[in-house]
Amino acid sequence: MDSEKSLKEKILSVPDAPGVYFMHDASGRIIYVGKAGSLKKRLASYLGRDLDAKTSALMQNVVDVEFRLCANEAMALLLEAGLIHELKPRYNVSLRDDKSFPLIKISNEEFPLICVTRKKDDPHSRYLGPYTSAKLLRSALKIIRRSFGYRSCRIMPKKGCIYCRINLCPGPCISKVSPKDYSRIIDNIVMVLEGKGDLLIRQLSKTMQERAKAKDFEAAAALRDQIAVLSEMSSFSADISRKAELEDLKARLGLKSLPARIEGFDISNISGKHSVGSMVSFKDGQADKNNYRRFKIKSFFGINDYKMLAEVVRRRYSRLLREKKPLPELVLIDGGKGHVLTAANELKKLALDIPLVSIAKEKENIYEGSGKMLFFPKDSPSMNLIRRVRDEAHRFALGYHHVLRRIQLKGR
Repeated sequence: MDSEKSLKEKILSVPDAPGVYFMHDASGRIIYVGKAGSLKKRLASYLGRDLDAKTSALMQNVVDVEFRLCANEAMALLLEAGLIHELKPRYNVSLRDDKSFPLIKISNEEFPLICVTRKKDDPHSRYLGPYTSAKLLRSALKIIRRSFGYRSCRIMPKKGCIYCRINLCPGPCISKVSPKDYSRIIDNIVMVLEGKGDLLIRQLSKTMQERAKAKDFEAAAALRDQIAVLSEMSSFSADISRKAELEDLKARLGLKSLPARIEGFDISNISGKHSVGSMVSFKDGQADKNNYRRFKIKSFFGINDYKMLAEVVRRRYSRLLREKKPLPELVLIDGGKGHVLTAANELKKLALDIPLVSIAKEKENIYEGSGKMLFFPKDSPSMNLIRRVRDEAHRFALGYHHVLRRIQLKGR
């Protein structure tokens, strides 16, 4: 009953503002994503007694609720659809499967048309969605169009339309934009619709700086305005995605708590020379570069991944024990069954009980510390996080390897 009281108190404290809400079950997984013009009113409605059977079944499994504020309900709609597509929550089945919800259609043409439809009637076109409200979807597209004009005429006119004259369409009908530049506009719009606004902001910011250095101040100002609108729309998605990855990883590995600190290891050598190891650190799903470490192999010379990995793991955690520093909640090894058993043996020698997994290079099989292979869906949130840690450890190891090679070449 205490948990019910806590959930009720949390819901009643939610602000009266537009946004997206996330319902968690006892394992921490997100089982439902919804959007609302008023989070306070929508979530309070779940506390009523006259709930339908589906909603009642949902609430019997809900132990926690989170939310993210959005600029308006239209933007909440885009975030909701993107997260449902990414996370596939158990109780959002109707939105994923129902064919009557509106979609965004992007036609397969030199200058693609963007429109709202309810039918996938063209196998050559691209479709995004579904979305829960056609009205809100059109409102969201209007907001996006202020930054990224696009063609909405079903038949290309012979002269510029009203949207072209008010700068809401780049004017492909009158050759004001090249196919290449228009394609770039479409790519940007798709990134926004797929919840990749943060990545797009970084790309546009880099381009803006380049335009400013080239003294193309008009182009830089246009990019600045696009970034301002995107910042308003997309800053809410990254945090919840990272938490979903950690929750999924916790559930699949049966961890007692979220793996807030993950340390990933990789070994790099070319022809047995400049053998090095790397350790990267991730905090709350994000790279924590201040805690990266590099290891030059000292105990032997030659090619033996297992011996090199054993040395790196031993040096890392014996030092943490000596210095009485916090240990990670999860250790990730780039390698297969033999690699994870090697690392597990070193941790055992140090009397450490740290959860341990490895990811094999080719088929991306996941192994736990005992050597048992685990099943991880290739498109699961946790698999995305594992890949990110693995790739960063590999990049960091190669970087150190190249540094040592440059030092050797300079010494000749």
